[in-house]
Formats: sequence, structure tokens, C-alpha cells
Amino acid sequence: MRALLRVIFRLALFCPVILLVGCAASGKEKAAVIAASAGLREQIVTTSLFSYQSFQRIADPALPVNVYIEGDGRAWISRTQPSSDPTPSEPVALYLAARDPAKNVVWLARPCQFVGAGDNLRCQQTYWTDKRFAPEIIDSMSQAIDRILQHSGTKKIALTGYSGGGTVAALLAAKRQDVVSLRTVAGYLDIAWVNQQHRVSPMPDSLNPIETAVKTAAIPQIHFSGESDAIISPAVAQRFVRSVGGRCARAMSIPAMTHRGPWETPWPTLLTIAPGCGQ
Repeated sequence: MRALLRVIFRLALFCPVILLVGCAASGKEKAAVIAASAGLREQIVTTSLFSYQSFQRIADPALPVNVYIEGDGRAWISRTQPSSDPTPSEPVALYLAARDPAKNVVWLARPCQFVGAGDNLRCQQTYWTDKRFAPEIIDSMSQAIDRILQHSGTKKIALTGYSGGGTVAALLAAKRQDVVSLRTVAGYLDIAWVNQQHRVSPMPDSLNPIETAVKTAAIPQIHFSGESDAIISPAVAQRFVRSVGGRCARAMSIPAMTHRGPWETPWPTLLTIAPGCGQ
């Protein structure tokens, strides 16, 4: 395993991913270019609460769908000033989805990203700040996945979430019955503890995935952290794994990775590390 981590470290330093996104004029245009490079087609997924930006490639309905959930994006301009638009300038989870060679890949944005208030009348700043993991948000994103499965004819999902998308993925895994695996990348898996570490306000209206971690104990899962991540330290994934208990969860720290990564560089190699139970 240490030998594999050294390979990943060298890849991160010397093999940057080349995607044709430098000339995109907006976050939405950049996302479209990234998705097109991987054969992912745009779909807007509508639920009772929000419409979600999505890019999808479904080639074999008999196989599970690898669902990637985007991070928090540009939720805040500063520590005290929320953004008026949470659309990420660097959609990390989409970069990861674009590097996944699986037959069935779906990337799902978070509420109000890319599809703003003009198309989402319920978009309010609270839904990408203090209530971004509120029960109604998790229910809505679960409903979006239901819509995707109904449309594609697939039955099972493998969840991957980046940063705050890891929060969503872990909370979804705790409530759904169709999750075959869970991966998080720099996952925000203990909201209360991380916020306390950074001395920012608590989020009492949001769910904290570490509190429902034990419900995922039978799901094979891996939680990747960057050894150089100053935002979500490897200790967060380790705390979550201890709360999961059992034999199916593990945490892995990747050398040279910051919060941003670049996680897409080692991602094809990290995908070869299959989640499993009993290791």
C-alpha cells in the first residue's frame, strides 16, 4: 500500500491532468467542456424543491451508476459574507467524474449551482450556507437520484462526494437502501468538529454525517484525505471511520494533496482501490 501511495504522489507532481477548460468564459461553460471531454451529456433533474444541473453517461442499465456529488462551490466570498451564486469556479467532483471510465457515470451539482434563482425560485443563501445539509436538502438530492434511476432504468448506485459533496454522499448512504459503495474525497464528515477547529459558526439546521455514520456500517467505503489539506485534515476521515465501526470502512491519506488536490490527477489510480469489507 505504501508503494501505491508513492506512485500516486509522483503522479500528482509530474502528471497534471490536461482538460480543455482554459478558455471557458463562465462556470457553466467550463463544466460543459469538462463533461463533453468525457462523453457526459447535460441533463436537468427536477425535484419538488430544486432543479439540479447534471451530466450523465448511462451505457449499461444492468450495472450500478457511479454518482458524483459536487462540493460546496463558491458558497462564501469571505468568512462572513455569503456568495450570491454558489456555482464553483473549479468543479472538482466533475473533474473526477470525467476521469472515471465506468459505463455509468452521473455528476450531480448541489442546489442552486449552475441552475440559479431564475430557474429555482426557492434558491436562498441559507441553502448554500448554514442549511446546506438540512434534511430537506438531503431529501431533495435523494429525490434527484431517484429521478435519474427511473429515467435510466438502473437500480444501484455507487456514491462519491467531494468536500461538502462528501457530506451529502455520507448522509444519502445512511438513508438509502440501494448504495453499493461510498467514496469521499476531502469529505466534510464531521461538521461540528471541523467548524470548531476553524472557529466558525455551528450549523444547527444541518445534519452531521458522523451522527449517522453507524447506519453505513455494512456499506463498503473509502474516505480519501490529503496529507496537506489545511481545510479538512485526515483526522476528519479517521474520526468518521471510527464512528462507522465494523469492517467495511477505511480512511486513506494521500501524499501531496491539498483540499483542492489536484484530486483528478491520482483519481484513476485511486479508483482501482476497491471499497470492500473485512480488510
